[in-house]
Amino acid sequence: MLILHGLQYILWTTSIFSVAYLYLYPWVHGCGFPTRDGSFDPSVSIWRALSAHIGGAEKRADIRAPFRLLALGDPQLEGDTSLPNTTDGYFPTLWRLPSELLHARDLGEGLETLRNASYEIVTQELPAKFQGLRKQVDLFGNDYYLAHIYRTLHLFTKPTHVTVLGDLLGSQWIDDEEFERRGWRFWHRVFRYGQKVGEEVTNEHTLEVLGERKDWDRRVINVVGNHDVGYAGDMTVERVKRFERLFGKANWEVIFRLAPSSPAIEAETELDPVLRLVILNSMNLDTPAKDLDLQAQTYREMNEVIVRSRPVEDHTSGTILLTHIPLHKEPGVCADGPFFDFHNDEDGGGLKEQNHISYDAGKSILEGLYGMSGNPDAPGRGMGRNGIILTGHDHEGCDVYHHLPANEDINARRWNATKWGDAKSLLDEPIPGIREITVRSMMGDFGGNAGLLSAWFDYDAGEWQFAYSTCSIGVQHIWWAIHVLVLVTMGFSAFAYFFIGQNTPQALRGEAEHRRVGNMIKEDAEVAASGSDSVELGSRNMSLRQRTN
Repeated sequence: MLILHGLQYILWTTSIFSVAYLYLYPWVHGCGFPTRDGSFDPSVSIWRALSAHIGGAEKRADIRAPFRLLALGDPQLEGDTSLPNTTDGYFPTLWRLPSELLHARDLGEGLETLRNASYEIVTQELPAKFQGLRKQVDLFGNDYYLAHIYRTLHLFTKPTHVTVLGDLLGSQWIDDEEFERRGWRFWHRVFRYGQKVGEEVTNEHTLEVLGERKDWDRRVINVVGNHDVGYAGDMTVERVKRFERLFGKANWEVIFRLAPSSPAIEAETELDPVLRLVILNSMNLDTPAKDLDLQAQTYREMNEVIVRSRPVEDHTSGTILLTHIPLHKEPGVCADGPFFDFHNDEDGGGLKEQNHISYDAGKSILEGLYGMSGNPDAPGRGMGRNGIILTGHDHEGCDVYHHLPANEDINARRWNATKWGDAKSLLDEPIPGIREITVRSMMGDFGGNAGLLSAWFDYDAGEWQFAYSTCSIGVQHIWWAIHVLVLVTMGFSAFAYFFIGQNTPQALRGEAEHRRVGNMIKEDAEVAASGSDSVELGSRNMSLRQRTN
């Protein structure tokens, strides 16, 4: 019995600490949005989370960035296309067997048919059935694993905005019915209580005061990915429309104006600082495209963003670009190197697959959207607009600094990408550059990662500042193991109580003592009924009380 009690103690202790980690992992890892000075102090983050829940958040408001973006990459919800094909049912051989046996010409042929059918059921159909059930359970658990990441980080880090950087679903080839099912799972399981950014925002060039509308933390800014609508050679109007109907517009922009918090702010800047959030469909920036009108629509939206932008020399504006496919990089910089594949001529010859957008498409973003030319005679000395780029697609993630190299012919130099950790010296050089963060996937195989981007306006420097950190829960097996451990612990404890606990020596001795006491009460009742000496009865009662005590 000591072994059983010891095992229960170990199970309950392990379960309690495991569940505590699972539901408090942002605190355990010290996750939090970077503070206004760009540094990251885990203890500050933990205190901020605690103070937010006990009503003291206002006391720490001075260190929090006004814009805090929870960035999630590539959830890729799978569905029925990942399940075994069950067009003929799970056990077609078993259903055909009676008919085949009836048509057997003799006993030998019938036995041979039965042997072959049994072999096929055991070696093929039963494993397929098991695999199908396992995959269904896996899909169900994966939905709630992803939901746990979103829900827990949303609760403890308090983002002001949330984005999913493309590949919301696992395949662009699914039919409309399956698309609807996965969309339902996205909104009712993974991002429950989240909501699509409405057309009142995406169809207009909205200007809002940052923080004025409190529902932005529940809105999910969905970026379109290749598994949602396909690459340029596969993208159709129908696929884009169904994506936009369920998840939001593919190309749009919103501008957040930073409300003045003191009279001194307006004296330091000619205009109120604004933060531009640009959502761009990078699926059809390159050619050949299946639908030229869709491609023109993307470039038209990008040109309109450029036209509406403040002058490049005005640093009161910051631009955050959210798109799916990363910008061009040389091989070895990130996990995914440059790669392009195209359909054959029979299939239209369009763009079939790519790891990065092309160099020229990336250049149009860097020099067009951000206005960086490196020409000292250009407006703003060619340094361009301030901002940052967030992308998905490369599940491993990457963090680079795009820049034009110094000491080269202005007309001949090309954009380079250097790993962010190696680019510190470049930041002090008088060359244009911008940081691009490819957010590591939130899928279980990649550790359930999330990105935490902070943005705030530095009135001393007169420009927007950006800082980024990450948070990971661990592979999905941890989530599964903890929940299985809890079930095992509860089941073992129930079994020990109801079945083993009733047969322990203590329980058996107690039961025997109760029987003896019951017999003595019965004897006393018989004595009282027969009118025996009251002294004898009192003596028995006293003896009974001593035993029961």
